[in-house]
Amino acid sequence: MNRFALMAVECATTEINRMARLLEVSTSGYYKRQNCSTAIGLTQVQQRRADLEVKILARHKESEGTYGAPRIAADLREEGDRVSENTVAKIMVDLGIAGISPRTFKVRTTVVDPTAHFPEDLVGRAFDQGRIDAVWTSDITYLTCGEGDMYFCAIKDEHSKRILGWRVDDHMRSELVTGALRDAVFVRQNCCAETILHSDRGSQYTSSMMTAACADYGLRRSMGATGVCWDNAGAESLWSTFKHEYYYRHVFATKAELVAAVGRWVERYNHRRRHSSIGQISPIAYEVASVAVASAA
Repeated sequence: MNRFALMAVECATTEINRMARLLEVSTSGYYKRQNCSTAIGLTQVQQRRADLEVKILARHKESEGTYGAPRIAADLREEGDRVSENTVAKIMVDLGIAGISPRTFKVRTTVVDPTAHFPEDLVGRAFDQGRIDAVWTSDITYLTCGEGDMYFCAIKDEHSKRILGWRVDDHMRSELVTGALRDAVFVRQNCCAETILHSDRGSQYTSSMMTAACADYGLRRSMGATGVCWDNAGAESLWSTFKHEYYYRHVFATKAELVAAVGRWVERYNHRRRHSSIGQISPIAYEVASVAVASAA
């Protein structure tokens, strides 16, 4: 089915201008070639296909081009459409659209203080231990903008995948990490005693300031080996998602613009982005559902 015929099927319920933007055609071309009456000759199967094409294009665009078939199918099923991932995948191929598949992350250089004390690895790469606040992971990644270098630190719950605390600044001092940690503890209303905080062996995480902060909050410090990305894979996977789905696709002129953009992305990641490991729902939705289940038990 061509795109003008698709618009004809949906013209009764969807604005022509909106469909033209989604389908990347001109409204003038649509009106020249056909009008809504062309939909009369379509079979029920053709109308169903056309309806799915419009919805899939809309969901793909709303995700800024990041969603593939599994997440779009989950969106449609949540809205009441009975559709399989295979059907969505086939339609996406026909429409020439695809989601983004993050590439394997690379080993990152970490600045280690040779005089520091390194806590033992309490996680052993088992990041999701079956409950919220069992394991938090943290890391720092490098960013840049027109005004210079920036650094993004995040604290993530490895069960719900929620970003609990984050900071972006133009330095990598310990304050960057302790600030993100303070935000995470605030989100959890100081109820994080015995939670494991896992990181690499970067000097920010072995500093006396960070050691004292973890002690104050009752957190159990844990660290993987130096230069082994798999030992902090939970945090590294977050950077892969952020950079491939968002950061690499935009340019930021100022530091303030970059900080604001990260804030918007974190908001979407926590509240709207579907995660396959938690049943194709968002971290916030997962935590709300977990609390409801616990209360009912």
